[in-house]
Amino acid sequence: MRDGEEAALNRPARAVGWALHVLQGALIGLGAVLPGISGGVLCVVFGIYKPVMELLSNPLRNWRTHLPRLLPVILGAAIGFLGVANLLAFFLEAYPDQSVCLFVGLIGGMLPSLFREAGEQGRTKGSYVAMAAAFALVLGLLTGLDALSVTIAPSFGWYLFCGFCVALSIIAPGMSFSTLLMPLGLYTPFVEGLGHLDLSVLLPGGLGGLVTIICLAKAVDTLFTRFYSCAFHAIIGIVIAATLVIIPFGSFATALVPNLVCMAAGVVIALALDQFNSRFEKE
Repeated sequence: MRDGEEAALNRPARAVGWALHVLQGALIGLGAVLPGISGGVLCVVFGIYKPVMELLSNPLRNWRTHLPRLLPVILGAAIGFLGVANLLAFFLEAYPDQSVCLFVGLIGGMLPSLFREAGEQGRTKGSYVAMAAAFALVLGLLTGLDALSVTIAPSFGWYLFCGFCVALSIIAPGMSFSTLLMPLGLYTPFVEGLGHLDLSVLLPGGLGGLVTIICLAKAVDTLFTRFYSCAFHAIIGIVIAATLVIIPFGSFATALVPNLVCMAAGVVIALALDQFNSRFEKE
């Protein structure tokens, strides 16, 4: 009877936890589409990057243990990535700076927990060197890409490349696929194709993403297994660099209050999610 009562009491907590993971997945999917945001970064800040990589790198061995936990996240990511693409296009057109500021606040609010997780196996001088090197490399790369102004015509081959960039933004946190596609003029047609479920976009994009995951996921997972501290601190450097690049500093002169409100809202949401995650994991 006592076991039954405990199970009954745990059901609401489990339901809330499941809903939370769906929400996290939706944010990851949304972040994968939002310009300048990396879905992999949000996987990291929500504490699910490692199990995601373990599942992707060895699905036959890990699906029984990892899939039940990640299923609500996968469902939410599908909703966020495909279901809100058209809605995202509207908000990005109507409130581009405020949308980005909300995600900047979200990532900034999760940095303390990210740094805490990176030090779970200790820190060395190499950890800080890796963080600084990754920060400088990604900041230089993203700044350079932003300075480019090359436009190309979308095609099957280029949508394969779009799928590669999407997968790369998941398995390599900080590498936002939109940051790579916008300078080439591919971001808008790709997102519009996703929003309208256009098979001429979905099929090559999905194929490119699948091939990328098969080829790179295991290598990235091995890197974290052998060099956890250095790799994780490098991610922190990537996250900070990618976040700095997308902050719309130019709009603060005319929209200071809305931008700060959205950024503060993102921080509050991130801290609340982190506290709930910690309490739910302990329970």
